[in-house]
Amino acid sequence: MSPLPSIEEVESLRSLVVICGLAIGMGFGVLAQHARFCVLGAMSDWVVMGSATRLRAYALAMAVALMGTQALILLGLLDSGAVFYTNTRLLLASGLIGGLLFGLGMTLASGCGARTLVRIGEGSLKALVVFLVMALTAFMTFRGVVALLRTQTVDQLAFALPTRQDLPSLAAWAMQSSEASPSLRLLVASLMALALLGFALWDREALGRKAREHWGAAGIGALIVISWFVTGYLGFIEEHPLTLERTYLATNSKAPEGLSFVGPLAYTLEVLIYTTDKSQTITFAIATVVGTVLGAFVSAKSNGSFRWGGFASTSDLSRHLLGAALMGIGGGTAMGCTIGHGLSGLSLLSLGSIMSTLAILSGAWIGLRLLQGSDASH
Repeated sequence: MSPLPSIEEVESLRSLVVICGLAIGMGFGVLAQHARFCVLGAMSDWVVMGSATRLRAYALAMAVALMGTQALILLGLLDSGAVFYTNTRLLLASGLIGGLLFGLGMTLASGCGARTLVRIGEGSLKALVVFLVMALTAFMTFRGVVALLRTQTVDQLAFALPTRQDLPSLAAWAMQSSEASPSLRLLVASLMALALLGFALWDREALGRKAREHWGAAGIGALIVISWFVTGYLGFIEEHPLTLERTYLATNSKAPEGLSFVGPLAYTLEVLIYTTDKSQTITFAIATVVGTVLGAFVSAKSNGSFRWGGFASTSDLSRHLLGAALMGIGGGTAMGCTIGHGLSGLSLLSLGSIMSTLAILSGAWIGLRLLQGSDASH
């Protein structure tokens, strides 16, 4: 039996997890800014111009994140059962309604939470306002007045599953097995990855012309895997010297965390407001938020795309305020976003994340169609 780590060793490891979060966030910011990685942009290209090139890049990020994360699980480097994305309670209405609201909101606010941070790094004051409103409304949805409404309405329409909600566990239950075997997990993950890769790499001509977008997306998928490794293995302690309990260091959920940009924005705002409260600490998620802005700033400065920008009109301001609020409330209700559910949750093959991601994309499609109709009427 290995000896318990000292408090100093635990704090040193905690700091390492936070530093890794900052580095991962910077990597995300650089890649997303340089490769124009934007889920709303991908949906807009498809709806308005009929081009699925950037949507294929998003699918490639999903495939890379999925394959790498499932490899971690099979190697024993990540306990997928400890992550909330795979718990046994399927929040059906919360995921679908929250996802639709988030998708609609990001069309009004010119991008999702991740894109908002990248745009801040590019000099957009619009994005700074969106960040503040989205973070505030997300916090209200987690722990404020909106949380009272959420818990009494959409959260009530949930299902207690007989097993965890990741697809391998559900497949094992359907086969009357107690848990998913490594071979079954490998089979399910391979089928999903092949489907995503098939869609991502189908258009070879576009792949050749748009290699930057695809390489950037693959890099972002890899960052999801690194996040799971850092929070689920590097920052994991079997017995904390004070509590003698299994502990995941520097995570807000007290569990392994991938990348996400709803809750972390709320946590960041909370730390900014209550900085002198000694119970407030910098976590992995908060570090990724700061890192994303810094990375996007460095990238924008290096390629000459940094520009200060603001609102063009009062109607522009009101549209972004509404979109930011819908993203905060929708993302807080669905417990995720285009990155949280679309990459991190999907990499665990979570049924709830798959449903929420489809709802987000549907909301974006509806929003883009409504904006098209509004523009046409003018």
